[in-house]
Amino acid sequence: MKTRTLEKFYIYALLLIFGGIIFHAPLSVGLGVVFPDYSLLIKSWKEIVMLGLVPLAWFFVTRRRMWRQLLEDWVVRLVLAYSTLHIVLIPIFYQGWKSTAAGLAIDLRYILFFSLVYIGLKIAPRYRSCVLITAVAGAVVVIGFAVLQLFLPVDILSHIGYSKETIAPYLTVDKNPDYIRVNSTLRGPNPLGAYATMVLALLTAFLARHKFSFRDKRLAVGLYVFGLCSVIALWISYSRSALGAAVISVLLVLVATILRKPSKQTLLVLGSAIVLLVAALIIGRDSSFVSNTLLHENPDGGSPISSNDGHVSSVSSALSDLVQQPFGSGVGSTGSASLFGDKPLIVENQYLFVGHETGWLGLGLFVALYGLILIRIWRTKQAGWVALGVGASGVGLGLIGLLLPVWVDDTVAIIWWGLAALVLAGGKRSGK
Repeated sequence: MKTRTLEKFYIYALLLIFGGIIFHAPLSVGLGVVFPDYSLLIKSWKEIVMLGLVPLAWFFVTRRRMWRQLLEDWVVRLVLAYSTLHIVLIPIFYQGWKSTAAGLAIDLRYILFFSLVYIGLKIAPRYRSCVLITAVAGAVVVIGFAVLQLFLPVDILSHIGYSKETIAPYLTVDKNPDYIRVNSTLRGPNPLGAYATMVLALLTAFLARHKFSFRDKRLAVGLYVFGLCSVIALWISYSRSALGAAVISVLLVLVATILRKPSKQTLLVLGSAIVLLVAALIIGRDSSFVSNTLLHENPDGGSPISSNDGHVSSVSSALSDLVQQPFGSGVGSTGSASLFGDKPLIVENQYLFVGHETGWLGLGLFVALYGLILIRIWRTKQAGWVALGVGASGVGLGLIGLLLPVWVDDTVAIIWWGLAALVLAGGKRSGK
């Protein structure tokens, strides 16, 4: 088989993952219900495809003599160190094969996908536009279905197998049926909020780079309608962390573009808007609307344990464990992977999630890797709107990680890390 054909097969397989991941939740639930004996295998389709591409990536790098170039890159070094640490910890803190396999998949699948995309676009940069088109098409589907759910029965997803045993077809804010939290095609409202944050940052970056002006009026209308739909999707997820992250991400884009040298009038308008928003929140802090949407506390009842208390308890417990176990508790010891073992544990913080499994060393490697990627992306922001949007959304998603294990969701993780690889594979650092 010719090398060019292998390259095409490799890229198309990556596009299959990149595009198919937005349908992962409904497909895995629906097929899992029809073929229950193969449900775990069905859920693992993307990891299986990735592992199958590893030998091809190795072949391409070897054939093009890229090993030295890659191994001199600190991003690649940190990827290898972080991944190796997981392997080393397996026999030391063995959690059983199911928990270990699930833990490795959750912890490393987006790191592996990042690496595969990075290599793929280094050897075949002509496919960069295909990745972007796939990302845009996926965003239209996710955002579009989220808005459509406003007009559909709340339990519409139960018809394809969604349930308490698989994925809840919808959630509510503190058990208040007046505030329905939708999933779209993702695994829950919080991933939808995080995904909408990415979309809004990228869309704002695209609009800002074109100075919010387009000759094609139909294109302009389509973009603004899509932006409105993205805001609606973000709002009906009722994810407070995503709402805050989206605001910060969009502001970062604006500060890096049209607000780099703001006029006094612009500063006055922004300042007035912020003051009015804060005043409105203070005045309405006791209202039912603010209590439910921002505080997630139902004044008329609700869950006996609020989500706020749950976050605090989870973080406090995880931090205590990390202090007592500086080398971690092992791969698969927390999150959904731990449900296969005897001591299930949910940690509602991405960084403590990593630290609980791999200790202070793993946490340090992860923070260094993520931080370096963000720095590299930010240095290429002048190269185009994609770098600007990915960098800004990366900051926002990193902040979400303080309240939720944001990278545990496969769709959000695969999409952002895939786009990050796209930027780094083709971006030119400014050095500033």
